[in-house]
Amino acid sequence: MKLGIIPNIEKSKTVEASLKFAEKAIANGFECCISENAKGFEESKYGSEKFEYAEEGELCKNSDIIISFGGDGTMLNTAYLVKDSGTPILGVNFGKLGFLAEFDFSDIDILIDDLKNGRYIIEERMALEAVCKGEKEVELFAVNDIVIDRGRWPKMMTMTLKVDDHYVSTFSADGLIVATPTGSTGYSLSTGGPIVSPKANAITLNPISPHTLTMRPLILSSEQKISVSVEEHQSSVQINCDGQRVHFNKPPITVEIWKSKKPVRLVHSFSRNYFDILRQKLFWGLDVRNNKEEK
Repeated sequence: MKLGIIPNIEKSKTVEASLKFAEKAIANGFECCISENAKGFEESKYGSEKFEYAEEGELCKNSDIIISFGGDGTMLNTAYLVKDSGTPILGVNFGKLGFLAEFDFSDIDILIDDLKNGRYIIEERMALEAVCKGEKEVELFAVNDIVIDRGRWPKMMTMTLKVDDHYVSTFSADGLIVATPTGSTGYSLSTGGPIVSPKANAITLNPISPHTLTMRPLILSSEQKISVSVEEHQSSVQINCDGQRVHFNKPPITVEIWKSKKPVRLVHSFSRNYFDILRQKLFWGLDVRNNKEEK
């Protein structure tokens, strides 16, 4: 099995951990190839070059599994890199939450043993594709969410929402979050959206600070096509994908969003499931009163 390794190069400890992982994986019979972005670190740290390196596109195409070292942001960036190759991704967490990057470096020996003995599953997660039509046309891809918001303008903007060409509503808000089930525990959750099981074929529409109490989150079938139009706005509208790839476009614009035919494939251990992660990472469903010390 060939493992491709993509670390967050902005954190030296993360790159160093990825090199240590590569050493252990090679000692256990795996082939390893590392993102060429980490090449300079190895040379400065060890004074030599002993690993195989490749450009990230080639790395994703030629690996059996991609190991992402960083946090959830690194995982999302890696998911974008593998969208055409469909290579499964496994995340080792060095960030704050680690909801997508669910493995910890302290468990790396167990992880290598699980990979070696096939004790893992590969789960497909829905992704979104979109096109923004306006002054310029931009193609979009997201694993968590596509967010349309007011950008640099301090006041709300007015949006018109359609689903399958049927008019839904015209409303004023700071923006709109269009989230996958994977993204339901991200930005959408922080603005009052529901947690959606990754096995659900659903897309959540969650307005950001709408100027009406009746505008609430809406859950749609993943087979439906969404259209969001902004006819007038005092500034460029901001459209961002997974909080990473940001585009600005001047109104009038229309953003058309649909379920991608390219799902993201995530590697999970047999030892934990989605609800374990909900409890461990978000403390979902736990009664904090049970953890209080008696006085």
